[in-house]
Amino acid sequence: MSNDQKKVWITGASSGIGKAVAEKFAKENWKVAISARRENLLNEMAKNENIFAYPTDVTDSNKTQETFNKILKDFQDIDLCIFSSGTYERKSEKGLSVENVKTVMEVNFLGVVGCVKAVQEYFQNKKNGHISIVSSPVGYRGLPKSSGYTASKASLNNFTQGIYFDFKKFNVRVSLISPGFIKTALTDKNEFKMPFLKDTNYAAEKIYNGLINKKSFEIIFPPQIAFIYKIFQILPNKVYNFLVNKFVNR
Repeated sequence: MSNDQKKVWITGASSGIGKAVAEKFAKENWKVAISARRENLLNEMAKNENIFAYPTDVTDSNKTQETFNKILKDFQDIDLCIFSSGTYERKSEKGLSVENVKTVMEVNFLGVVGCVKAVQEYFQNKKNGHISIVSSPVGYRGLPKSSGYTASKASLNNFTQGIYFDFKKFNVRVSLISPGFIKTALTDKNEFKMPFLKDTNYAAEKIYNGLINKKSFEIIFPPQIAFIYKIFQILPNKVYNFLVNKFVNR
Protein backbone atom coordinates (compact mmCIF):
# COMPACT_ATOMS: atom_id res chain seq x y z
CA MET A 1 0.00 0.00 0.00
CA SER A 2 1.38 3.38 -0.99
CA ASN A 3 1.42 6.18 1.55
CA ASP A 4 -1.04 8.22 -0.48
CA GLN A 5 -3.59 5.42 -0.92
CA LYS A 6 -7.04 6.74 -0.01
CA LYS A 7 -9.20 4.84 2.49
CA VAL A 8 -12.96 4.29 2.65
CA TRP A 9 -15.36 2.49 5.00
CA ILE A 10 -18.52 1.09 3.38
CA THR A 11 -21.42 -0.45 5.29
CA GLY A 12 -24.08 -2.67 3.72
CA ALA A 13 -21.24 -3.94 1.57
CA SER A 14 -21.98 -7.67 1.36
CA SER A 15 -24.39 -7.38 -1.58
CA GLY A 16 -26.19 -5.03 -3.95
CA ILE A 17 -25.10 -1.43 -4.33
CA GLY A 18 -22.74 -1.55 -1.35
CA LYS A 19 -20.82 -4.50 -2.78
CA ALA A 20 -20.53 -2.95 -6.25
CA VAL A 21 -19.34 0.35 -4.78
CA ALA A 22 -16.74 -1.43 -2.63
CA GLU A 23 -15.40 -3.28 -5.67
CA LYS A 24 -15.32 -0.06 -7.71
CA PHE A 25 -13.29 1.78 -5.07
CA ALA A 26 -10.93 -1.19 -4.75
CA LYS A 27 -10.47 -1.18 -8.54
CA GLU A 28 -9.56 2.51 -8.29
CA ASN A 29 -6.84 1.54 -5.77
CA TRP A 30 -8.57 2.71 -2.62
CA LYS A 31 -8.06 0.71 0.55
CA VAL A 32 -11.60 -0.44 1.39
CA ALA A 33 -13.03 -1.51 4.76
CA ILE A 34 -16.33 -3.32 4.29
CA SER A 35 -19.00 -4.04 6.90
CA ALA A 36 -22.25 -6.01 6.99
CA ARG A 37 -23.72 -8.83 9.05
CA ARG A 38 -22.92 -11.66 6.62
CA GLU A 39 -19.30 -12.40 7.46
CA ASN A 40 -18.93 -15.19 4.89
CA LEU A 41 -19.79 -12.83 2.02
CA LEU A 42 -17.42 -10.17 3.34
CA ASN A 43 -14.59 -12.70 3.59
CA GLU A 44 -15.17 -13.74 -0.01
CA MET A 45 -14.91 -10.12 -1.12
CA ALA A 46 -11.79 -9.66 0.98
CA LYS A 47 -9.87 -11.95 -1.36
CA ASN A 48 -9.32 -8.69 -3.25
CA GLU A 49 -6.01 -7.23 -2.04
CA ASN A 50 -7.60 -3.80 -1.46
CA ILE A 51 -10.67 -5.01 0.48
CA PHE A 52 -10.74 -5.83 4.21
CA ALA A 53 -13.67 -7.35 6.10
CA TYR A 54 -15.04 -5.90 9.34
CA PRO A 55 -18.36 -7.63 10.13
CA THR A 56 -20.85 -5.64 12.17
CA ASP A 57 -24.55 -5.14 12.83
CA VAL A 58 -25.41 -1.45 12.43
CA THR A 59 -28.43 -1.81 14.73
CA ASP A 60 -25.97 -2.30 17.60
CA SER A 61 -24.43 1.14 18.11
CA ASN A 62 -21.79 -0.15 20.53
CA LYS A 63 -20.67 -2.78 18.01
CA THR A 64 -20.63 -0.13 15.28
CA GLN A 65 -18.33 2.06 17.37
CA GLU A 66 -16.05 -0.87 18.15
CA THR A 67 -15.88 -1.73 14.45
CA PHE A 68 -14.92 1.79 13.43
CA ASN A 69 -12.29 1.95 16.18
CA LYS A 70 -10.75 -1.27 14.85
CA ILE A 71 -10.78 0.01 11.26
CA LEU A 72 -9.13 3.24 12.35
CA LYS A 73 -6.47 1.33 14.30
CA ASP A 74 -5.70 -0.84 11.27
CA PHE A 75 -5.98 1.84 8.58
CA GLN A 76 -4.61 4.77 10.62
CA ASP A 77 -6.84 7.15 8.65
CA ILE A 78 -10.22 7.27 6.87
CA ASP A 79 -11.01 9.70 4.06
CA LEU A 80 -14.57 8.70 3.22
CA CYS A 81 -17.46 6.80 4.78
CA ILE A 82 -20.35 5.45 2.69
CA PHE A 83 -23.26 4.24 4.80
CA SER A 84 -25.53 2.06 2.68
CA SER A 85 -27.06 -0.50 5.04
CA GLY A 86 -30.70 -1.09 4.26
CA THR A 87 -33.58 -3.55 4.39
CA TYR A 88 -36.92 -3.87 2.66
CA GLU A 89 -39.61 -6.55 2.87
CA ARG A 90 -42.33 -6.07 0.28
CA LYS A 91 -44.74 -8.57 1.86
CA SER A 92 -44.53 -6.92 5.28
CA GLU A 93 -45.13 -3.50 3.74
CA LYS A 94 -48.50 -4.48 2.26
CA GLY A 95 -50.21 -3.98 5.59
CA LEU A 96 -49.48 -1.59 8.43
CA SER A 97 -47.23 -3.51 10.80
CA VAL A 98 -45.72 -1.76 13.79
CA GLU A 99 -43.05 -4.44 14.09
CA ASN A 100 -42.07 -4.12 10.44
CA VAL A 101 -41.83 -0.34 10.69
CA LYS A 102 -39.65 -0.69 13.80
CA THR A 103 -37.33 -3.14 12.04
CA VAL A 104 -37.00 -1.03 8.91
CA MET A 105 -36.38 2.16 10.89
CA GLU A 106 -33.79 0.43 13.09
CA VAL A 107 -31.75 -0.66 10.07
CA ASN A 108 -32.38 2.02 7.45
CA PHE A 109 -32.44 5.07 9.70
CA LEU A 110 -31.18 4.47 13.22
CA GLY A 111 -28.45 2.16 11.93
CA VAL A 112 -27.11 5.00 9.80
CA VAL A 113 -27.42 7.46 12.68
CA GLY A 114 -25.30 5.09 14.76
CA CYS A 115 -22.67 4.94 12.01
CA VAL A 116 -22.49 8.73 11.78
CA LYS A 117 -22.21 8.95 15.54
CA ALA A 118 -19.34 6.46 15.48
CA VAL A 119 -17.28 8.63 13.10
CA GLN A 120 -18.43 12.08 14.28
CA GLU A 121 -15.65 12.84 16.74
CA TYR A 122 -12.95 11.52 14.42
CA PHE A 123 -13.96 13.65 11.44
CA GLN A 124 -14.65 16.75 13.50
CA ASN A 125 -11.22 16.53 15.11
CA LYS A 126 -9.58 15.80 11.76
CA LYS A 127 -11.42 18.77 10.20
CA ASN A 128 -11.49 17.01 6.88
CA GLY A 129 -13.19 14.06 5.20
CA HIS A 130 -16.47 13.01 3.67
CA ILE A 131 -19.59 11.19 4.92
CA SER A 132 -22.06 9.95 2.30
CA ILE A 133 -25.43 8.33 3.00
CA VAL A 134 -27.34 6.08 0.61
CA SER A 135 -31.06 6.86 0.68
CA SER A 136 -33.68 6.84 -2.10
CA PRO A 137 -35.84 9.25 -4.11
CA VAL A 138 -38.92 7.54 -2.62
CA GLY A 139 -38.13 9.49 0.54
CA TYR A 140 -39.45 12.64 -1.16
CA ARG A 141 -43.14 11.67 -0.95
CA GLY A 142 -45.23 8.87 0.56
CA LEU A 143 -46.18 5.84 -1.54
CA PRO A 144 -48.72 3.02 -1.10
CA LYS A 145 -47.61 -0.26 0.51
CA SER A 146 -44.49 1.39 1.85
CA SER A 147 -45.31 2.50 5.37
CA GLY A 148 -41.86 1.65 6.73
CA TYR A 149 -39.53 1.98 3.77
CA THR A 150 -40.50 5.43 2.48
CA ALA A 151 -40.69 6.75 6.05
CA SER A 152 -37.16 5.49 6.74
CA LYS A 153 -35.83 7.12 3.57
CA ALA A 154 -37.63 10.40 4.31
CA SER A 155 -35.98 10.36 7.73
CA LEU A 156 -32.59 9.70 6.12
CA ASN A 157 -33.02 12.54 3.64
CA ASN A 158 -33.81 15.05 6.37
CA PHE A 159 -31.14 13.69 8.69
CA THR A 160 -28.49 13.98 5.99
CA GLN A 161 -29.55 17.52 5.14
CA GLY A 162 -29.37 18.44 8.81
CA ILE A 163 -25.91 17.03 9.50
CA TYR A 164 -24.63 18.70 6.34
CA PHE A 165 -24.70 21.99 8.26
CA ASP A 166 -23.36 20.42 11.47
CA PHE A 167 -20.28 18.99 9.74
CA LYS A 168 -19.66 21.80 7.26
CA LYS A 169 -18.28 24.05 10.01
CA PHE A 170 -15.64 21.37 10.61
CA ASN A 171 -14.74 21.28 6.89
CA VAL A 172 -16.29 17.80 6.55
CA ARG A 173 -18.36 17.14 3.44
CA VAL A 174 -21.73 15.39 3.76
CA SER A 175 -23.58 14.07 0.70
CA LEU A 176 -26.75 12.14 -0.11
CA ILE A 177 -26.93 9.28 -2.63
CA SER A 178 -30.37 8.67 -4.17
CA PRO A 179 -30.39 5.71 -6.56
CA GLY A 180 -33.44 4.92 -8.66
CA PHE A 181 -34.40 1.30 -9.28
CA ILE A 182 -31.24 -0.83 -9.18
CA LYS A 183 -31.42 -4.60 -9.69
CA THR A 184 -30.56 -6.16 -6.32
CA ALA A 185 -31.92 -8.88 -4.05
CA LEU A 186 -34.13 -6.23 -2.41
CA THR A 187 -35.68 -4.91 -5.63
CA ASP A 188 -36.15 -8.48 -6.88
CA LYS A 189 -38.93 -8.68 -4.28
CA ASN A 190 -40.96 -6.03 -6.10
CA GLU A 191 -44.04 -7.31 -7.88
CA PHE A 192 -44.27 -4.44 -10.35
CA LYS A 193 -42.33 -3.34 -13.40
CA MET A 194 -39.60 -0.98 -12.26
CA PRO A 195 -39.00 1.93 -14.66
CA PHE A 196 -35.45 2.70 -15.83
CA LEU A 197 -34.04 -0.32 -13.98
CA LYS A 198 -30.23 -0.35 -13.91
CA ASP A 199 -27.62 -2.81 -12.64
CA THR A 200 -25.29 -2.37 -9.66
CA ASN A 201 -22.23 -1.64 -11.80
CA TYR A 202 -24.05 1.35 -13.30
CA ALA A 203 -24.86 2.54 -9.78
CA ALA A 204 -21.27 2.08 -8.63
CA GLU A 205 -19.93 4.15 -11.53
CA LYS A 206 -22.42 6.95 -10.85
CA ILE A 207 -21.67 6.96 -7.14
CA TYR A 208 -17.90 6.92 -7.57
CA ASN A 209 -18.00 9.73 -10.10
CA GLY A 210 -20.38 11.78 -7.95
CA LEU A 211 -18.30 11.37 -4.80
CA ILE A 212 -14.86 11.87 -6.33
CA ASN A 213 -15.33 14.15 -9.33
CA LYS A 214 -18.29 16.33 -8.31
CA LYS A 215 -19.17 18.47 -5.32
CA SER A 216 -22.98 18.40 -5.31
CA PHE A 217 -24.89 17.55 -2.14
CA GLU A 218 -27.10 14.94 -3.81
CA ILE A 219 -26.07 12.22 -6.25
CA ILE A 220 -29.30 11.05 -7.90
CA PHE A 221 -29.59 8.71 -10.89
CA PRO A 222 -30.57 7.68 -13.50
CA PRO A 223 -31.49 11.08 -14.99
CA GLN A 224 -35.05 10.02 -15.89
CA ILE A 225 -35.76 9.10 -12.26
CA ALA A 226 -34.11 12.29 -11.06
CA PHE A 227 -36.42 14.35 -13.26
CA ILE A 228 -39.61 12.48 -12.29
CA TYR A 229 -38.99 12.57 -8.55
CA LYS A 230 -37.89 16.20 -8.54
CA ILE A 231 -41.24 17.01 -10.16
CA PHE A 232 -43.05 14.85 -7.60
CA GLN A 233 -41.27 16.75 -4.84
CA ILE A 234 -42.81 20.10 -5.82
CA LEU A 235 -46.29 18.98 -6.92
CA PRO A 236 -49.22 20.17 -4.78
CA ASN A 237 -50.67 17.39 -2.63
CA LYS A 238 -53.92 17.37 -4.60
CA VAL A 239 -52.11 16.71 -7.89
CA TYR A 240 -49.62 14.23 -6.44
CA ASN A 241 -52.34 12.24 -4.66
CA PHE A 242 -54.42 12.09 -7.85
CA LEU A 243 -51.49 10.79 -9.93
CA VAL A 244 -50.46 8.15 -7.42
CA ASN A 245 -54.05 7.02 -6.93
CA LYS A 246 -54.50 6.70 -10.69
CA PHE A 247 -51.23 5.21 -11.86
CA VAL A 248 -49.48 3.40 -8.96
CA ASN A 249 -50.40 -0.23 -8.42
CA ARG A 250 -51.63 -0.38 -4.86
